[in-house]
Amino acid sequence: MRTMAPRDTTVPIYLEVGSKRVFAGSVDWPGWCRSGRDEDAAVQMLFAYAPRYALVLRSSQLGFEPPADPSAFTVAERLTGNATTDFGAPDVPPSADAQPVTDRDLARFTTLLRACWRAFDRAAVKAQGKELTKGPRGGGRDLDKVVDHVLDADESYLAMLGAKAPKRDPDERATRLRQAVLDALEVAVREGVHPGPRGGKRWSPRYFVRRSAWHVLDHAWELEDRSPGR
Repeated sequence: MRTMAPRDTTVPIYLEVGSKRVFAGSVDWPGWCRSGRDEDAAVQMLFAYAPRYALVLRSSQLGFEPPADPSAFTVAERLTGNATTDFGAPDVPPSADAQPVTDRDLARFTTLLRACWRAFDRAAVKAQGKELTKGPRGGGRDLDKVVDHVLDADESYLAMLGAKAPKRDPDERATRLRQAVLDALEVAVREGVHPGPRGGKRWSPRYFVRRSAWHVLDHAWELEDRSPGR
């Protein structure tokens, strides 16, 4: 599997620049993506979260190593953001996400998504029975609503690959949905992503992984930050 270069080498990132918010994301590591009010703030936030991202992938054997200094970042691409960017979610794929996905890439993406899901599940378990703090970081959602929101999002993301979410099973919703995500991702890689109705929006497999991993980790870290006694 692909591994990151040593800490003293450059780390390619991209910037999605909106009018009110900027996202900085790693080109090579889906899910490692943070935002700020301007480019400098977004890059600093990305660097600050590198150790937390490393913890997510610690048992995955993917070889992620946090950079030693923000100077390791090199901006490979600047993208023009949109209303979704300013609302608080990345929404513009970097050009690298148009590249074909090899079998090796698919295996890496599967491992990475599973690691993100485990991180979210751990955070949810630790938050059980606790009153989550309110405020700008997490708003007012309670634990059940955060969990439902993350699962709802992945159900909607499946449509961006031209796939359908499985029938909901209250006892096995997450398990069934996550397997459907992996199955849809493999089909998209093997057969391509079919155009949407009347030319509707679709995502490449790479961007699907990038967006899903970001969303899962964003809320995993939200739960960690909002859990008393963290």
